[in-house]
Amino acid sequence: MDETFRVRSVAKKLFKTNPAPPFTTATLQQEANRKLNLGSRDTMRVAQGLYERGLITYMRTDSVNLSGDAVSQIRSAVEARYGREYLSPRPRRYRTRSSTAQEAHEAIRPAGAKMNTAAELDLFGKERALYELVWRRAVATQMAASRQRRVTAVIGAAEARFRARGKTIEFPGFLRAYVEGSDDPDALLEDQEILLPDLVEGQELDLRKLESFERRTRPPARYTEAALVKALEQKGIGRPSTYAAIITTIQNRGYAELKKKNLHPTFIAFAVTLLMENYFPDLVDTGFTARMEESLDHIARGEIDWREYLKGFYKGEEGFEARLTTQQENIDPRAASTVQFSGVTPRVRIGRYGPYLEDDGAASRRTAPLPEGMLPADLTAEEADEILRRRDQGPAELGKDPETGDTIYLMDGRFGPYVQRGESQQGKKPPRQGLPKGTAPEAVTLDLALRLLGLPRLVGEHPDTGKPVRAGLGRYGPYVVHNRDFRSLAAGDNLFTIGLERALELLSAPKRGARNRIREVGKHPDDGAPIEIFKGRYGPYVKHGKVNASIGKDAKPEDVDVPLAVELLNRRLQRDQAKRGGRKIRRTTRSGRRTSRRRSPRKAR
Repeated sequence: MDETFRVRSVAKKLFKTNPAPPFTTATLQQEANRKLNLGSRDTMRVAQGLYERGLITYMRTDSVNLSGDAVSQIRSAVEARYGREYLSPRPRRYRTRSSTAQEAHEAIRPAGAKMNTAAELDLFGKERALYELVWRRAVATQMAASRQRRVTAVIGAAEARFRARGKTIEFPGFLRAYVEGSDDPDALLEDQEILLPDLVEGQELDLRKLESFERRTRPPARYTEAALVKALEQKGIGRPSTYAAIITTIQNRGYAELKKKNLHPTFIAFAVTLLMENYFPDLVDTGFTARMEESLDHIARGEIDWREYLKGFYKGEEGFEARLTTQQENIDPRAASTVQFSGVTPRVRIGRYGPYLEDDGAASRRTAPLPEGMLPADLTAEEADEILRRRDQGPAELGKDPETGDTIYLMDGRFGPYVQRGESQQGKKPPRQGLPKGTAPEAVTLDLALRLLGLPRLVGEHPDTGKPVRAGLGRYGPYVVHNRDFRSLAAGDNLFTIGLERALELLSAPKRGARNRIREVGKHPDDGAPIEIFKGRYGPYVKHGKVNASIGKDAKPEDVDVPLAVELLNRRLQRDQAKRGGRKIRRTTRSGRRTSRRRSPRKAR
């Protein structure tokens, strides 16, 4: 039997790849999440800033159409930057395929006639990254197609067959400006090529190494923000102006947690979903939501009277109010707050203070809180049994406090393990202290517990004020504090042995925000508080209290005086408060006199 490895067949095929359409709101959020690690809300916030500065077109759109002037400007930019050979033979036009698209605005693109780059506009940080993404995507739409050659070779020995696939880029075309999943197209063009040697059918090959790999099917990946926006768009749920709000809402209400770019459902999400599916199944049906969105579009176009629609939705015979009244009698609150997971015997109940396990054993009913941050995907039968077992055992006694005689306990709570002196009496909590990060519960001794319960400890007196300097352990780790001025301990500092000299050194160092302080402009005429200039990610800005205002790209920090700073702060305060609706807007004049006016609500169309 011939066991020589030979090339059995070689197939070569030339193919072209065309650029993706220009950005809509949904695709911008998806790409910004994939490439820049920006959430939908951050993407829209940064895009809003670029739009307000006149750098990009309106960022809430579902259209991929570009105006004739925009196409001409982009084609001129392509020819000037990359050369005529990279220009598409004729202007490329895109059509919106979504049936729910409103197309009130054109696609997202750089504004203006010059097609300035981010470097030419002196953009920094997230603004620069997002603008470059918009610029490259828009430019790529008018570039030539990428020409690539795909090679498939079948290699065999005896009865074994192996297939090798590769491709080479013969002409990059639009990939020179926009490579999917990369912010540096020129550097990553080589990654688009999987090179194979020039193989000929019947050619003998030398075997250098042979490895076998086991492949298993995997469950579908969890939604990222980008994938969820794409799914919402495909199902007709939401509109360009609401995608970011939908994702923010499900996180703010505790239905999902974002971990490593993936959205993980919580226990509350399971309970709420089961309740809605059992009693209001049509309201959580994606088809119903899509139809409702379509009705809202008709209302926006004036084709349906919104009063009649809402009256039918809430007050009709089959309206929400009537159904809610009927179903309220059928809903068992205890059952609605209970979730039973497959393979886990104890139930999960959603209580006032968070989710907890409940098990009706042979002897008695047992309950135990779930650790803070635990998600349904982390709960296994073994983990549930261990949580209940630790609860049954009760707190571990570490010993007696030699000074008070109270028992020192090691306990496990909602926020993790902690030590406690004594027992609760008439609702009064005894002294408690969480464990330092990285400390295993089994490593806690009576001596360590006593030292933890002695925090915050006195380090010494500050030589300038005579007030105490203390060291403690807080939510964000170990710290030193003097007169309510906190500093975190460095990696090499020991919470229990740090001395006064080292504590004073930490306290004398500027806080992280203070390191970017440029100078103080003066006192605010309204309250006498300082107005300061700081160096920020997007350029210098003035700060007064909790209000920050950019000084603009044309102004210099040394030229900003108190009147100009007050004017900038008032503009920012007025803009922020105006976004909240018809609330009262207060501003400070240059003379320091406070004025107010009421913003008129928009008239109903």
